[in-house]
Amino acid sequence: MENIKYSKPLVYDIEAMQNLVSPEVEKGLILYRTPSEMATTIRSYIVAKDQGQIIGFVALHIHSVTLAEVRSLIVKEEYRKVGIGQNLVKRALDEASALGLKEVLTLTYHKSLFEKIGFHEIPKESIPEQKIWADCIRCKHFPICDEVSLIIKL
Repeated sequence: MENIKYSKPLVYDIEAMQNLVSPEVEKGLILYRTPSEMATTIRSYIVAKDQGQIIGFVALHIHSVTLAEVRSLIVKEEYRKVGIGQNLVKRALDEASALGLKEVLTLTYHKSLFEKIGFHEIPKESIPEQKIWADCIRCKHFPICDEVSLIIKL
């Protein structure tokens, strides 16, 4: 997959990003973000493109001066299992480190992908309140969540 290019998206990429993530949103695996929400946070995203087509993305959301979250990780189905998801997460971690953050957390159904990168599981009770009230409450599975919470120290 040497043709894959990683970059920051442009606002005109939002429609393609929403189309890519739509099936996972419908399943309740990823939270829906409006085009306006995505536009205001466009700098938090990293996209993977193959021949100019978006095939995956991730967001790095900053919660505090020490803590960020990797969220909205998606890779187009036919591109899965070849390391694109890991590459996206690693790029988000590099960005978090460059910003001076100390820890990055995630809530995921794909625990093993994050453990391979160095994340370790933590109790959900240790997740900051602002995460729960800002995001989790919008989830169709709230308050019964079967995602796993993990964290990595940078």
